[in-house]
Amino acid sequence: MKLNLLLYTNLLCTLTLLQAQDPMTGPVITDYGAVWDVPQATDKIDTSATFKAVFDVMNSPEDKTQVNPWIETAARFLNMHARAGVDPGQLQVALIVHNNASTDLLDNPHYMERFGTNNPNLPLIKALMKSGAQVVFCGQSSMARKVPVEQTIEGVQLSLSAMTALIQFQNQDYRLIKF
Repeated sequence: MKLNLLLYTNLLCTLTLLQAQDPMTGPVITDYGAVWDVPQATDKIDTSATFKAVFDVMNSPEDKTQVNPWIETAARFLNMHARAGVDPGQLQVALIVHNNASTDLLDNPHYMERFGTNNPNLPLIKALMKSGAQVVFCGQSSMARKVPVEQTIEGVQLSLSAMTALIQFQNQDYRLIKF
C-alpha cells in the first residue's frame, strides 16, 4: 500500500511538472505569444518599471500561410511581462516592419490577390494594435516592394524609412529588440 501511494505521488508530481512546462498565451494577447512562467527566476523583474520595446521586423516565413514568428515575438513580450506581474499599461511596444516582412502588413483582399490565401498575420497584428502596440511600415520598403500603405491593415503607420523610425523610437527611450 505504501509503495502504491509513493508511486502515485511520484506520478502526480511528474505530471504536474510536465503540465507546468506547457507555454501559455495571454493575458494581453490571448491567441498568440505563448510563453512559460518562470517562478524560480533569481533575476527578479522590476514590476514597477515601464518597458518600452521597439521590434525590428524584417523577415517573414517563406510559407505565406504561416504567422510571422518575428511579429509574434511582440505578443510574447507583452504576455511574458504581464504574466510576470508588470501592469500592461507599463508595456509600450512598436513594430518597425520592412524588407521581406512588408507583405505581412497587407489587408486580406490584397494578401489574397498576391498569395491566394487570407493574411495569417492579420488577427495577430490587430490584437497587437488593440493592446496599444504601434505598427510602423517602412516607406522605402512600401515603394520598393510595391505595397502601398492604402493596401495594408487599418491602423498601420507609414514612416520615411525603417532606419528613421528605429532612430526616432530609440530617441524616445525604446529599447531595440531584434530576433
